Amino acid sequence: MEFSGEKLTFKRIFNYIFGLFLITLGVAFSIKSGLGSTPVASIPYALNLILNIDLGITTFMFQIFLVMLQLALLRRNFKPKHFFQVIVSVIFGFLTSFSMALTSFIPMADNLGIALVMSAISIVLIALGIFFYVPTNIVPVSVEGATQTMAIVSKKPFPKIKVCFDVAVVSSSLILSYIFLGNFGSVGIGTILGALFIGSTVKLIHKINFKLTGNDVDLKKM
Repeated sequence: MEFSGEKLTFKRIFNYIFGLFLITLGVAFSIKSGLGSTPVASIPYALNLILNIDLGITTFMFQIFLVMLQLALLRRNFKPKHFFQVIVSVIFGFLTSFSMALTSFIPMADNLGIALVMSAISIVLIALGIFFYVPTNIVPVSVEGATQTMAIVSKKPFPKIKVCFDVAVVSSSLILSYIFLGNFGSVGIGTILGALFIGSTVKLIHKINFKLTGNDVDLKKM
């Protein structure tokens, strides 16, 4: 069986699911750190607080917006398979719940040192997850789909666009929270660190992988 012109192998499917799992595990560690949500969760959480509706609904709204953004940027190059990003969001939600349950035995960080370590673990896990699942070229989570789209349209490296995208999302969340809530919502130092370093960490993992294996992984596949 083929998908996106490539054989849908066990390894390809495993890397996809494993990558998504690592990302959700990173989200769980970011929450345990107490230093703020992950960058991509900051807008949905801000909307959750502002509109007083379920976080799942605001996350879905944000993802639909990102799918429409991809459609607008790619136009004729937008592939029908990318509408499956909506279905992937359901899988992502399940894995998030699973990761939260898996880390339930870990206490919340009670000092800044431990909190920063947890935040660093979160960044590495999310970057590693992106590195695993994006090259499988199955169906991207809408956040990475939007990042890939911007990288393709701008002809810039994926890691660099990832940093810019995360910074833009966090900045938007800060503005929304400050205007409508009078505070910064779920954004904390951990959110800022994630926005600045997840993309850079993906780039570092890519370099390490290339040196060890000689394989140049394509992070712009769509």
